[in-house]
Order: sequence, then structure tokens, then C-alpha cells
Amino acid sequence: MSERIRESKQFIESRSAIRPEIGIILGTGLGGLTEVITDQVIIPYGVIPNFPVSTVQGHKGQFILGRLSGRPVAALQGRFHYYEGYPMQDVTFPVRVLSFLGVKLLILSNASGGLNPAFEIGDCMFITDHINLMGANPLLGPNDPDLGPRFPDMKEVYHHQYIAMAEAIAREKNIRYQQGIYAAVSGPTYETPAEYRYIRILGADAVGMSTVPEAIVARHMGMKVFAVSVITDLGVPGKIVEITHDEVIEAAKRTEPLMTTIITEMLNRLQDL
Repeated sequence: MSERIRESKQFIESRSAIRPEIGIILGTGLGGLTEVITDQVIIPYGVIPNFPVSTVQGHKGQFILGRLSGRPVAALQGRFHYYEGYPMQDVTFPVRVLSFLGVKLLILSNASGGLNPAFEIGDCMFITDHINLMGANPLLGPNDPDLGPRFPDMKEVYHHQYIAMAEAIAREKNIRYQQGIYAAVSGPTYETPAEYRYIRILGADAVGMSTVPEAIVARHMGMKVFAVSVITDLGVPGKIVEITHDEVIEAAKRTEPLMTTIITEMLNRLQDL
């Protein structure tokens, strides 16, 4: 795999002199952050060697190099999902490429269903931990020691320093926020009421179909991780309604400016990564 990663890295580096230190993966309906990235070089996924291509509405499929709050970044406008039929190694391949490019901090975003009765649609939830219910792990199979250890520790996947910083910014900006545990399922069906209850009993505050594979691989490669979920629907008894993907996209878009504010201000305040 290392050779495939290097091929992608070399191609991306040939298109721009920017060497990113922060990577950002934007989830469903959350691509608006790219509008505030300056000095942009946009590379369609389809032209990058070995890169998969996103097939989901709301995911443009663009690799963007540029600067955000003055810092060199790489933003992935659209991610890859297990439910699209990709192996986990392909779902997480871009994370490995980001690491080879020099990224030390990975910021992940997603749209998710809220399970905590205190949550409301439009809340930003800073992820403190996760539960992997996808039935697969991106590290299955032979381990390449050049990429990371055979048994990476997952004691602190989501870095406490960045969670605390995001909370402080949200309070200062009067942005409603939550923190909680994210459960990842394979999808592509939305959950049944019984599944919502089951996942809540397990200890999750929100549920979605992404993020956990990327976070696992990022930690495998020694990157720090910060992740935020935008609550786009509710899996709370008495509040469960029929939901469509279009409605999820629209709900995420309404909250996206708040998420952009938090992330851009975080980058303004970062010292050493």
C-alpha cells in the first residue's frame, strides 16, 4: 500500500507548492468551509492516482489545497463510505495520503442523527469518543509497520486539547454545542426506532455512517484528531420522523456556517500541532 500512497502524494505535490499541516474531511452538506480557503488549488478525485471517487449526493469529490486562517491545509470536499461498496482500506486511503503529505492534525465533520434527548436539530456535537458498529475495521489484514503499529492504542482518539478549544470558541460565539459519543454504523439505511434505542443504550449520543474508520487510521499513523457532528435529525422516542437524504443535506447546510466559524477560529488559535 505504501507505494500507492506515495504515487498519490507525488501527484498532489506536483500540482501545488502548498505542504499541508492540517487535513479537513467534510461530510454531507458541509462543503461550504472550502469557500473561505484561500490560494486554492482544486484537484478532482478522479485524476488523483489510486484515489476512489465519491458517489454520494452532497459530496463533490474534490481535493483542495490552500490556506485557512493563514495555515496550509488540505480539504477533502466529500468522503468515501463503506456503504458505497468500497473496502475499508479504500475508504481510509485519503487519510494515509494526508499523513504522507505532512498532515499532523485531522479535522473530521459529519451529519448525524441525535440520540441524546437533550440534543436539537442544528446542534454541533464535538466527538469525545466513538463506538464502532460498522462490522469492520480499516486495520484488518496484514499490518505495514511503515504506516503504524499492529495494535494502536485508542485510549484518546479525539484530542482533549482541541475539544476544549472548540467549546471555548462556541461559548464565546454563542453557538449552541454539545459533546458526546458517536456510534458508526454501516448504513445505507437510516436506523429503525429499535436500532436507535439499542445504540442509545450502548452509550452513544449520535449515530452516523462515517468518521470512525478515518479516525482509526489517523491514530494508526500518529495524527491528532478533532471531529464534529452536525445533528441533522433525531432518533429520540417521540421525535422520530421519516427522513430523506435531501433533508439531511439541507439541515447540515443550515448549520455549516457555525461549524466553519468554529474551525477557522480554532486554526487562528493553534500554536504547535
